[in-house]
Amino acid sequence: MQLPHNPSARQDAHWWPWIAALLIAALFAGIGLRDPWPADEPRFAQVAREMVESGQWLFPTRGGEFYPDKPPVFMWLIALFYQLTGQLKIAFLLPSALAGLGTLWLVFDLGRRLWGENVARSAVLVLAFTPQFLLQAKAAQIDAVACFWITLGCYGLVRHFLLGPAWGWYAASWVAMALGIVTKGVGFLPALMLIPLAIWRRPVTASGQQVWCMRTWWGPTLMLGTLALWLVPMWVAVERIQSPELLAYRDNILLRQTAERYANAWHHIKPWHYYLSTALPSMWFPLVVLFLLQIRSIRKLWPSSVALRVLLSWVALVLLFFSISPGKREVYILPALPMSALALAYVWEQAPEKGRRTASLLLRGALAVVGLLLMLLAAMALFAPDRLHHRADDYADAIAALAPGLLILGLALSSIVWLLRKRALFEQLALASLLTWLFISFWLWPSLNTHRTPRAVMQELEQSLAPEAEVGMLEFKEQFLLFASRPLVHFSYLAPLPQQEWNAWRWIRSAPNRVLLLPDNLALQCFDLTKKRVLGEAHRRNWVLLDASAARESCGRAVDRVPYRYVPVKKDILLSN
Repeated sequence: MQLPHNPSARQDAHWWPWIAALLIAALFAGIGLRDPWPADEPRFAQVAREMVESGQWLFPTRGGEFYPDKPPVFMWLIALFYQLTGQLKIAFLLPSALAGLGTLWLVFDLGRRLWGENVARSAVLVLAFTPQFLLQAKAAQIDAVACFWITLGCYGLVRHFLLGPAWGWYAASWVAMALGIVTKGVGFLPALMLIPLAIWRRPVTASGQQVWCMRTWWGPTLMLGTLALWLVPMWVAVERIQSPELLAYRDNILLRQTAERYANAWHHIKPWHYYLSTALPSMWFPLVVLFLLQIRSIRKLWPSSVALRVLLSWVALVLLFFSISPGKREVYILPALPMSALALAYVWEQAPEKGRRTASLLLRGALAVVGLLLMLLAAMALFAPDRLHHRADDYADAIAALAPGLLILGLALSSIVWLLRKRALFEQLALASLLTWLFISFWLWPSLNTHRTPRAVMQELEQSLAPEAEVGMLEFKEQFLLFASRPLVHFSYLAPLPQQEWNAWRWIRSAPNRVLLLPDNLALQCFDLTKKRVLGEAHRRNWVLLDASAARESCGRAVDRVPYRYVPVKKDILLSN
């Protein structure tokens, strides 16, 4: 349905290709300029690296130990791009960037088909200026890829039920849900859209074609069949090998990391209202403000637009689904963002000029204030750096390097408010967001990279040890595997510290030339930390070496476990700065 032209929108067609090109540039900017950063990126990058090194892709491993926390699709994608590019520093960010690009296209195309190109462009701009979207599209976390599959699932259902029938897209939506489940367990979320569709979409279209019929049941069957392409080989391999580690992997990934994690979460415990009171205002600003200011327009459009009712009802169901679980994180609600952006774009394009004036004044003022604050921060970094160092002591040397860029960015954001005052609000906000992300990608990332990796600690370790020395780790982190140029031994990431310590004590005493790498703030019973050799600081912790002389004569017994030994084969990440 094409909407009538809105003369105040000022989104001229000749501007759109430039903004779209800038958005694509922002998505891919900075790839290759930084290493994987904690908390999650080193883990996924290392798992993908081990897939390529070992040729074993069915069961993800981390330092040789099976990794059961997440399904494998995201790691498969990183591994695929690693094989294609030969550079882990490039490959680890590509899946999220491409998923972000795909999500943008799906939202644009669906908006164009539902309500015309003005709404489609506005929806893309909303995604561009909502912080969470580009934050995840430019990070090597699972959520951007999961969001793409879920958006594709919603796209297929809307194409079929509201714009169809389109049985091909209906089938594609269920395949996308299956791929979403094998990426992150919540890939089934588009199925919740069937509830509002069942309420507001009749089985037969105005032209007499059926969208609800017996063929509808093929969708869940197709989803289960797609899931079986991963589940059956994995299950068969586990049953054939029957190792305790693989049995634990299967049970963990199919039960503990899905139903148990949702119903009885063991971390990230938040109150029921966390998404409404904290996550949405921070990660979806200014989208939330725009929605609140357009409540009257939404109420006016609600009776006449089935698509609006379906999209907003689905968003509400997703928020309800995640609010029920005691475990909550901001990234969980990312899949609801694309459909929220599309609904807001439609409401905004239909809103009267008077209804948009308040939002425009408020958000343009906020943009000007942000620009001013950035300039003040830059001035403080240049002329009074001591005031900032105590707040960001770990990044003291990076603050001065960032000051010129912060000044330029602050001037640019303030200039957008004045120089582009006759342009549409969404264009201004999107341009400000994209310039910020270009600054982050080309200036901030390279400046902070040395502070976000253990490269210096691992280089010091190499200089301190003889080539034949063996290195073990207590409480190991994946980033240390990434930057290791020699084999590393660890005592199970999943084991509690007392069990790791017991097995490390046995290991270091069983052969000469063995040392332990560990943070110096661990409460150890089997080792004398006064005999440590300091290597340096990484990730806000001091890292030290202990040799066999630091092992005490006795150690309380724990469960015996064979140590894991990871031998780095592909070392391309060590060759980049």
